[in-house]
Amino acid sequence: MLSLIEIITSLFVLLGGLFMVLATLGLLRLPDVYSRISALTKGATFGIISVSLAAFLYFWLDQGMFSGKILLTIVFVFLTAPVTEFVVSRSAYHTGAPLAKSNMMDDLRVDIEKKRKEQKVQNEQEEQT
Repeated sequence: MLSLIEIITSLFVLLGGLFMVLATLGLLRLPDVYSRISALTKGATFGIISVSLAAFLYFWLDQGMFSGKILLTIVFVFLTAPVTEFVVSRSAYHTGAPLAKSNMMDDLRVDIEKKRKEQKVQNEQEEQT
C-alpha cells in the first residue's frame, strides 16, 4: 500500500515532468527565439524545482533526513534561471535575432534609440564646453 508521502512525492515528480514536457512543446511550437527561451526557462525551472521538492520531501518525511543542499539547489535554480534568460535574450537581440512577425512593438529598440539620442545630446553639450 502506498503511503501519503509516496503519493505526494510522486505527484511532484509527475508535475515536474509535465512542466518539462510543456517547455519542450514551447520550444517546438513558439515562433521566435525570445518566446522559446522564455518557455524553456520557465518550464525547466518549475520542472527542476518540482522534482527537487519531491526529493526533499521524500528524504525529510520518509527517511528522516533534512537535506539543506536540496533546498539550496531549489533557491539557486529559482534565482539564477530568470537572470540567465534575461542575459541570453539580450544577447540574442544584440546579435540580430529576428522577432516574430506577430510582435507589434519592439520596446527594447525604442529604449535603445532613446538612450542613443540622450547620449548624443550629452556628447554635444560636452563638446560645447
